[in-house]
Amino acid sequence: MTTSSTRGLLQATGLCLAFGGVKAVEDFSFDAKPGEIVGIIGPNGAGKTTVFNLITGVYAPDKGSVVLDGIELTGWRQDAIARQGIGRTFQNIRLFKGLNVLENVMTASDPYAPYNFFSAILALPAKRAADRQAAQKAREYLDLVGLAGMEDARPESLPYGLQRKLELARALAIQPKVILLDEPAAGLNPSEVREFIDLVRRLHERFNFTIVFIEHRMEVVMNLSHKLFVLSFGKLLASGEPEAVRRNPEVIEAYIGEEE
Repeated sequence: MTTSSTRGLLQATGLCLAFGGVKAVEDFSFDAKPGEIVGIIGPNGAGKTTVFNLITGVYAPDKGSVVLDGIELTGWRQDAIARQGIGRTFQNIRLFKGLNVLENVMTASDPYAPYNFFSAILALPAKRAADRQAAQKAREYLDLVGLAGMEDARPESLPYGLQRKLELARALAIQPKVILLDEPAAGLNPSEVREFIDLVRRLHERFNFTIVFIEHRMEVVMNLSHKLFVLSFGKLLASGEPEAVRRNPEVIEAYIGEEE
């Protein structure tokens, strides 16, 4: 049984993946302790999003393993990994345009619905009750990210910064142990970046889940992360506390120097 001391412990060990002979990720390992906020940074094309795709089952690694709370998830389907407690957002926002804001968040509850196929088709009481409960929880998550009152809006009608918040609310709706955020501040203006940092801090304080994020904005990286892992050409270049990593000459040459 998972205990409070291990809940949210994520370990990736020796991850390797090649596409047509090109090594996208090579022997990459990292860990995120329960309640920790971990940043993965590196130049464009370093393999960061590929690591997220390996963790969430989009790709199966050629070698290596992904373990959450002592359970190996390597080779699992994406939906099974999500049910185990890993939620994510995407570098390029992926919202369901055919659904309104509330329904987008409710989709995250579908894998946990306590009704069967026939109840859904016939709209039996179990289905209606589950939908009411899912809608109530979805409203709570929308309120947490600042989208209360926008339940009926279409996601494509929202400003970009609010679409980012909607994607985060949907990730919260799976009640995750770990959230993976893929460049969550991309496209945000400076005031939105500061607001995002505050939002992540509030959510982390409330739920104490583990967060692993990819980000190029150093303001976000230095304000949120407890530790950093730096990827370069699919390999681990450096890791450690943010300030120490930031001062690392190899990291400055490969990445940070070109950002500042």
